[in-house]
Amino acid sequence: MIKGVSIIPLKTFSDERGSVRHMLKCTDKFFSKFGEVYFSEVLPGKVKAWHKSSKSTRHYAVVEGNIKLVIHDGKETQEIHIGDKNYCLVIIPPGLWSGFMPVGGKKAIVCDLTDMPFNPEDMEKAEPDSFAYRWKKDA
Repeated sequence: MIKGVSIIPLKTFSDERGSVRHMLKCTDKFFSKFGEVYFSEVLPGKVKAWHKSSKSTRHYAVVEGNIKLVIHDGKETQEIHIGDKNYCLVIIPPGLWSGFMPVGGKKAIVCDLTDMPFNPEDMEKAEPDSFAYRWKKDA
């Protein structure tokens, strides 16, 4: 496990009408502050990688589908499968590379809550094949 990354199991409440999924409360001990929230759709066979923030912490939860989230610290790589099959919150501190792709042949929708508003000067990007990690697009 890469130092600083947290994985917190989350709850889903379901009944005959559908479900409600908890993500984050301001009273959670791992909540720092609110900056921005957005939803990222990723289509089957596509990869959204790599990106790294030097200042902001990211909080990922998958609200539809399943993804393989990959985190890279320059030496070590960690894969985390999250979504319908493993509903959890993954907290990625500043300074780590990350990216994701859907698994199971269906699109996925990822919720990303950051503790700072987006600033392009804070974000570094790299192509999916920039590191030794190889994305398996048939996953």
